[in-house]
Amino acid sequence: MANDPVDVVIVGSGAGGAPMALELGRAGFKVVVLEKGPWYKKEEFVHDEILNSRRNFFMPLPWDEPHLWRAGPDKPYSRTNEAWTANCVGGGTVHMSGYFYRLKPIDFRLKSELGAIKGANIADWPITYDELAPFYDRAEEELGVSGNAVPHPFLEPRKKNYPMPPLAEHPVSLEIDKACKSLGFHSIPTARGITSTAYKGRSGCTYCTLCGSYGCENDAKSSTLASLIPQAIATGNVEVRPRCMAVEITVDQKSGVAKSVVYLDPDGVRQEQAAKVVIVSATAVESARLLLNSQSARYPGGLANNNGLVGKNLLFSSFGQSKATFRVSKQKATHPWLETTAPFVNRSMQDFYVMPDNRFGFRKGGTLGFMWAHPNPIFAAVGMARKGEAGVFGKALKNKLREYRDSKILEFEIYGEFLPTDDTNVTVDGKVKDKYGNPVAAITIKRHPMDFVMTRFLVERGEEVLAAMNPEKLDRVGTAGETTILQGGTCRFGKDELTSVLNKDCRAHSVKNLYVVDGSFMPTSGAVPFTLTIVANSFRVAQGLVERMKKGAT
Repeated sequence: MANDPVDVVIVGSGAGGAPMALELGRAGFKVVVLEKGPWYKKEEFVHDEILNSRRNFFMPLPWDEPHLWRAGPDKPYSRTNEAWTANCVGGGTVHMSGYFYRLKPIDFRLKSELGAIKGANIADWPITYDELAPFYDRAEEELGVSGNAVPHPFLEPRKKNYPMPPLAEHPVSLEIDKACKSLGFHSIPTARGITSTAYKGRSGCTYCTLCGSYGCENDAKSSTLASLIPQAIATGNVEVRPRCMAVEITVDQKSGVAKSVVYLDPDGVRQEQAAKVVIVSATAVESARLLLNSQSARYPGGLANNNGLVGKNLLFSSFGQSKATFRVSKQKATHPWLETTAPFVNRSMQDFYVMPDNRFGFRKGGTLGFMWAHPNPIFAAVGMARKGEAGVFGKALKNKLREYRDSKILEFEIYGEFLPTDDTNVTVDGKVKDKYGNPVAAITIKRHPMDFVMTRFLVERGEEVLAAMNPEKLDRVGTAGETTILQGGTCRFGKDELTSVLNKDCRAHSVKNLYVVDGSFMPTSGAVPFTLTIVANSFRVAQGLVERMKKGAT
């Protein structure tokens, strides 16, 4: 069934799609946003670990909608829900923790500044930090970001501080400051996509302790669901259609331009939405899947895939982690801050964001973010029960749980550069289909060895900080992981049509009215979470598109 044509149809309502909808709606253009998942109301966000983290409230079940995953091109695939983010209006911004950092100027010129790396497909961005900086300002204001930009060696250029003051911090933050100073490091406040005060009709944070993996019941988390989508709807020009799964982008066979998006409505009925402009923002994995599944006589290898690069150069964020356990009953006399229940640590370290030389085996490093361990009790109990070859159960497990309840666990996570390689990519597998009958995304990941050298180094530096705080014990979680909810690279932008999928405006080189604005556009990962950069870039792309559409172009 065909719907009346509109000016723009957007696939996805998260960090990339929502800013486009808002700006186009404000400019007077008629916009339809197709969102695969439901439109949750804040009253539906409850602190139920089973509902949120162990069922399909946010992520689809792997037997309904699998991703295929393999560790290298010579390995078999397995079904997983890795690399899915929240399927709902607002996308991954709904269940994010809201750690907001900007990229640094060097991130835009990594190849030029640090040189090529054998076995890695690094490339300079076709824009500079200075070009994106005004849109970082815009993103922070529109979303609502709290924090304090203090001087440190890798502070990015800024014209002003964050729109809101920092959230209230646990006194352990001061202990991290002391530990870092004793080691010659710089402890810096972590900006958060969480309101510290009332902001644009939203209330300030109530400090419930459950941000990551949960939706916010009072709109304090700066998801696009709470911040941008309501403003877009208020223009009167934007319609959001939840539970509408995009399955194909059709094209005019003669001109090659995108013509419409075919989708399944909430009843499973096949619908078609025609538009002058098609914008894709379904996450780097799912956007690549949609383009590759949009095959036609004009584009037999998938839409915008003339050079075979759609799905290539997939990026995640390099991950490492360690945890320090403090026993309250044993250490409260020497660590009086242990009895404080405030949830936010909000400290980071970027001393090793870029190394001055290659003496440690890498130049581009990353960010360490300090936080309390997530309080999900089932997750903690399952982790304890799985320890050792035989596992832990019965009285031994109860004793471990008692220790856990008497503990405060301070941890850090690494957000490290993830080098793009030929063998880390997304394809589609016609033999495995989701519950809708569509070929699923097949992910192959083969990491560059330099990633692991870098991550181990950063983990060791973080452990020095934790050790300086005299915990009861210090445990290393790992140095060779990846954060798959942070993803990009599958439709990288660039100046050369032979080596990129999109131009600097995030418009497909080969399809003049097709844009991709999630993390797919990123040629390199940077060493911070991607979300704020995706939002800022979307505002940048939207400004250019509005100007062109007002002149009758796309």
